[in-house]
Amino acid sequence: MEKFTEQLRNLAKRIETLKDSINTEEATKTAIIMPFFQVLGFDVFNPLEFTPEFTADVGIKKGEKVDYAILSDGNPMILIECKSINEKLVKHDSQLFRYFGTTSAKFGILTNGVEYKFFTDLEESNKMDATPFFTFNILDLRDSQIIEIAKFRKENFDIDSITSTASELKYLGALKHYLKEQFEEPDDDFVKYLVNQIYDGVKTKSTLEKFTPIIKKGLTQIITERVNDKLNAALKSTADNKVQIPIETEEKAIPDIDDSIITTEEELEVYSIVKVALREEVPSERIFYRDNKSYFNILLDDNIRKWIMRVFFEKNRNFIVLNDSTVDKERTTIDFNDPLEILDSKEQITNVVNQFL
Repeated sequence: MEKFTEQLRNLAKRIETLKDSINTEEATKTAIIMPFFQVLGFDVFNPLEFTPEFTADVGIKKGEKVDYAILSDGNPMILIECKSINEKLVKHDSQLFRYFGTTSAKFGILTNGVEYKFFTDLEESNKMDATPFFTFNILDLRDSQIIEIAKFRKENFDIDSITSTASELKYLGALKHYLKEQFEEPDDDFVKYLVNQIYDGVKTKSTLEKFTPIIKKGLTQIITERVNDKLNAALKSTADNKVQIPIETEEKAIPDIDDSIITTEEELEVYSIVKVALREEVPSERIFYRDNKSYFNILLDDNIRKWIMRVFFEKNRNFIVLNDSTVDKERTTIDFNDPLEILDSKEQITNVVNQFL
C-alpha cells in the first residue's frame, strides 16, 4: 500500500508540473489519464485489457464510442469517458450515462485527468446513477480516498466488494458535503433545526437571524477544539515530560503588539500543525508566531530573520509561503483548504528549518 500511495503522489506531482502545458483532450489522455490507470496496474497498451475507442451503440446511434473500456474475458467492467484537463465535468455526465446503459459494465468513470467521478447503478439496476458514488481530485488526495482508489487496482478489483461499499461512500460523501456547506454558511432550515434544540421561545425570522452567527461560530469552535485536542496530544506524546502550552492560551503567551490585529483560531491551528510537523527536528518551544495585519508569521527562536513560513487567509484563497529562497518570487507557495493539509508539505517545511540549525 505504501508503494501504491507513493506512486499516486508522484503522479500528482507530475500532473502539477504538466497541467499548464496540456491543452487538448488527446494530450490529457496520453500524459495523465493513461498513467493513472497504469498506477492501478492495468496494461494500457494491451487492447484486450484496456481498449481505446470502445464501441457502445446508443439507441439509433450505432457505432458510438467511449474513450476507454477496461475488459475482463472480453467483457467491459469499467467505461472511461475522458475530457480535456481544461474542461469541467459537470456538463458531460449524460454522455457517459448513455454509454453505460448499452453495455454490461458495472462502473463508469468520468475524468479530465485531475478530477475523477465514479458511477454505478445503485438506484436502478443497469441504469447509471445521476450522481457519482466516489469523487476525488488527484492534486488534493486524502488518505481515505487513496484506500478507496486502491480497490480499483487490477490485483484487488472485485465488483461485489466495491458495489457493497459504493452506497456508503455515496451517501457519506453527500453528508460530508452538506455538513461542510452548513459549517461554512448554515442555511435557514439547518439553523431552525438547531435553534429548536436549544431555544424554547418563539422562532421568529429575527430570532433565526440572531442565532445564525452564534451557530456558525459554535460549529467552527467544535471542529477547532477537536483538532486542537488531537494536536496537543501529539505534541505531549513527544515532549519528553516537558509541559505543553495549551493552544487556547498561546495567544496570551505571545501577545500581539498591535491591538487591531486579531489572531484567529485558524491561524493558531496552523501554528500548532507546524509544531507537530517539526517535532522531530526541534523542540516545540522553539517555534513561535507573530501576527501581522496582512499575514501570520511562524518563525524559529522568535527571530524574525529565521521565519519559516507566512500564512495567508484570504477571501477566496488560503496559502503559505515558505522561506526557502532569498528572492521573493522564487519562494514556494502552497495552497490549502484545510489547515491539516499543511502536513503534506512536512518535508519542505523541515528543509526550511534545517537551514537555520
